[in-house]
Amino acid sequence: MADLGTAGALKRRVYEVLEVGAGGDAVARFVDRTIVALIVFNLTAVVLETVPSLAAGYGRYFVAVEAATVALFAVEYVARVWVADLSPPYRRLPSGAARLRAMVQPALLIDLFAVLPTLLGFLFDVWDVNVFVVFRLLRFLKLARYSPGLRSLWSAVASERRALVASAVVMAGLIVSAASLMHVIEGAVQPDKFGSIPLAMYWAVTTLTTVGYGDFVPVTPLGRILSGIVMLFGFCMFALPVGIVATAFAREVHSRDFVVTWGMVARVPLFAELAAAEIADVMRLLRAQTVEPGTVITSAGEPAHSMYFIAAGTVEVDLPQKKLTLGEGAFFGEIAILKRVRRSADVIALTQCRLLVLDADDLHFLMQKRPVIGHHIRAVAKARIEGEEVTPRGDIAAEELPGRSAAEPVRPPDS
Repeated sequence: MADLGTAGALKRRVYEVLEVGAGGDAVARFVDRTIVALIVFNLTAVVLETVPSLAAGYGRYFVAVEAATVALFAVEYVARVWVADLSPPYRRLPSGAARLRAMVQPALLIDLFAVLPTLLGFLFDVWDVNVFVVFRLLRFLKLARYSPGLRSLWSAVASERRALVASAVVMAGLIVSAASLMHVIEGAVQPDKFGSIPLAMYWAVTTLTTVGYGDFVPVTPLGRILSGIVMLFGFCMFALPVGIVATAFAREVHSRDFVVTWGMVARVPLFAELAAAEIADVMRLLRAQTVEPGTVITSAGEPAHSMYFIAAGTVEVDLPQKKLTLGEGAFFGEIAILKRVRRSADVIALTQCRLLVLDADDLHFLMQKRPVIGHHIRAVAKARIEGEEVTPRGDIAAEELPGRSAAEPVRPPDS
């Protein structure tokens, strides 16, 4: 039983490191960054290997890099398949069925394709620069797993797929129409270039994309006029899908940041019971602040006039008797915006931090403007202060300290 318990704990830990995400987990961050570095290193080696002089002089090193990195990719793939049954969508399935279901998902298929080309190359003894190089370069798709920006871009494209398909249909219609007209105008004059609609479609594509290779050029006045018109249509049509994707991408990034910020605000006890519209009002008051490692964010004894949400990074709270570490998603100084007391601890940035700051003056203005919000926040603050959930001489609350619950009062340090 102990062995099963140990294996289960190990499996859970592997799942947390590989699938849950980095967040405040130092091991998960290290693993993610290591895998990203390996992908970049491997792709660089694959590209340089195609240079004949480098392949001749350093071929064995390229093989070693490929073998070592792919072995690690294979371990990662096997580990992800192993813990797949812990993923929420598959938890109710038998382990085997859960793993099979996960293996056909795009993310794991990409991980598999990152390994297969090299295995096939070694198996069939076709290691040198060959068709497998193209498939090996597809490993860059693995970076999407570790890049929120790439995931947002993919989501943007997927969400606007109907509009993009419609744009492609319109573009295809323009290509066929332009090619047909040019065939009629130039077909008899240049039969080797515009003698058929399929031949003229090459000209139409290069003209609509405004590339204009210059090998298919109309010579008649009417043909040149048509070329100018087609170029203008090309500018307009290619701006359409670009605008669609750009707008959708901006919306995806905004939505992701909104959800993250909403989650941080909603978990603060002062705001937890507010309605959705009221939390949105609080969020509008937040201002972003970036601090470098070693920066003193707040100092003990100074007047407290704002609270902080940690959007990214890690800070250290230097209490009189101990030091505490707060990471991404945590908050501190919430009572400061209402009690207007002095700070009870130094807070120092351990890493570069992106903070969201809520100033007391802004919140008090909102509370005056929206009496319902003001009444609720004052009631919660009064109950918590009277219940000794806050240090009498400071602004640190129980929920801000790791390992404590709201029911466990924060005791002031001994004098």
